[in-house]
This record gives sequence, structure tokens and C-alpha cells, in this order.
Amino acid sequence: MGMIGEYARLTAAEFERAVGDPDWAYERVQELSEQEWDAGLPWDRARCYDTDKMWHALDFLLRRAGFPVDVVFGEEEIPGADDWSYGPPRCLTPDQVRAAAEAFAATPSARLTEGVTPADLAAAEIYPAIVWERGEPLDEVTAHYEALVPYFRAAARDGDGVLLWIS
Repeated sequence: MGMIGEYARLTAAEFERAVGDPDWAYERVQELSEQEWDAGLPWDRARCYDTDKMWHALDFLLRRAGFPVDVVFGEEEIPGADDWSYGPPRCLTPDQVRAAAEAFAATPSARLTEGVTPADLAAAEIYPAIVWERGEPLDEVTAHYEALVPYFRAAARDGDGVLLWIS
């Protein structure tokens, strides 16, 4: 199966409760995930999103581009949260979500991948290494980045916070 980057948008009230009650947050995220399972919602309406195994490549490219918000691992820990899989969830506050949405709007995907080859990702040991060692193009990474743009734009518009974790 592998390691998957996961996101959940929470309303401001839900976000505040989630940060104070990580057990409730886990249950709420499970509810949202079940509600959206196979719903095929457009990314600006979805509450949950995953970047599949491309999370590490996204992190590499975003750091390289000087992205101002850590939209892969989150900016803050949720105090007292248990591991949701590969560690506890982290979060982006509504203000950080707005900053991320602005940065997404200012950073076209072509700029993100400009001058980067699969060999660069393989040399940097970016997960999943086998994909880059085979020389597969960065199309899947770009597709996930382009889905995150409307996802974060909608979250910012609605004043949402975001929980992030690797599962």
C-alpha cells in the first residue's frame, strides 16, 4: 500500500475543537472520509484529500521553490494527539491556510517542476524511490499539486483549518 499524504478541511469551529480534543478530531475526520468515499467531489468542495504517495516529492519541490507554508507536514502539532498512522496529525490554522492559498495562486506547477528531473528525485532519495529510479515523469506530482490549489483556495475562502498526516 505505502505511505499516503492525507488532508482534512475543518470549519473554524471544528478546527478549534479538533486542536483541543484530538480524539474528537480523529472521529470527525473518519466521518468526513466516509461521507466523501467515492463521491467524486470537485476539489473546491471536498473536505478530504490525499496526495497518495506523492507527498514526499511535493515536499521536496515546495521546499525547493521556497513555499512559505509547510502544506505537506503542517506547521503545528496538535497537542496530545496519538499517532494516526506514521505519527500524529499536524495542522494549518485558518491564517496559515490563507497564506498557503496565496502561495499556491502565485506558484504555477510548471515553476514548481522547472529544471527538476526524475533523476534529481532519485538522487535525493524521495519516496517512492522506485518511481523516480525508473524515470517516470513528474506528471502525478503535478496533478496532485494542481488539485491542492482549488482545495486550499476553497479552505481559505471558507475560513477553514486543515489537518495533515501521513497514513
